[in-house]
Formats: sequence, C-alpha cells, structure tokens
Amino acid sequence: MSLDKSIKNGSEHRKPYRKSKAIDRMCRNHGSCAYCKANRLYSTRKTLLKMIDRGEENETD
Repeated sequence: MSLDKSIKNGSEHRKPYRKSKAIDRMCRNHGSCAYCKANRLYSTRKTLLKMIDRGEENETD
C-alpha cells in the first residue's frame, strides 16, 4: 500500500514533507545540498577556523 493510500485510510500517521524537503530529497535531514550542509556544520567550521588562526593542528583526524 502506498503512502497516499495509507494516509487516506487513516492507518498512516506520518506528515508529508513540506517546503523544500518535498521537492528535493537532498534538503532533508542530514542532507548534502550546499545550503543545508553549511547550516548544519556552522559551529564546526567556526571552530576549525579558530584553530587555524591560532596555529593548532586539527585533532579530529
């Protein structure tokens, strides 16, 4: 049974995707589109930039 039939019959309780998530699956959680990836890794990128400015080596590798 497809998702649409399940929703119609009331046996499926998941909400359908909205906005950009409905259009492009790369924008879903943990997606790899450039915009979503930049938002998700913001704090990591800032930490790496601080370490580079201080001259420290990357300890995550």
